[in-house]
Amino acid sequence: MAIHRNLMLARLVAAAGASLFLLGAQASSESVRKAKPAPVQPAAAPVALGDEELLLSTQVSVGNIPCELGQSVTLRADADAPGYFHLQLKNQRFHLRPVMSATGALRLEDQARGAVWIQLANKSMLMDQKQGRRLADECMSPLQAAYAEHLRHNPAPNLLDVAQKSR
Repeated sequence: MAIHRNLMLARLVAAAGASLFLLGAQASSESVRKAKPAPVQPAAAPVALGDEELLLSTQVSVGNIPCELGQSVTLRADADAPGYFHLQLKNQRFHLRPVMSATGALRLEDQARGAVWIQLANKSMLMDQKQGRRLADECMSPLQAAYAEHLRHNPAPNLLDVAQKSR
């Protein structure tokens, strides 16, 4: 059971790393700081979510979440649309909905603005798919920070080592 959990975690971390590699470099804090605030206006009325998406939404960490480089995001549930979330990074605001992920990572998307929030066991990140860059990385709720510390002392096994042992 522990090996299965570690294998799943290792897959999540590997998938997140690959996504970050493909999406490019981190946003410059200057360009983000100079942008004018964008109002939270969903393009259309939120679409009702299915049971699986609603279940995913219950697993999302909310609150003021500190990130690297002194940034922080505020993530809160949308009281008017069950399962949806409002995310704010400085003066940028996004309206996110849960999306099923093949990797098992929690994924929230604002398709209109191209924003993606990915929540792993040990960290979260905000990406801009339209511009191909990270907006915030190493965002950790208290639970994620505790798990990241646990991984520092008890690293997950290498995927190749696990695959060779199972043969």
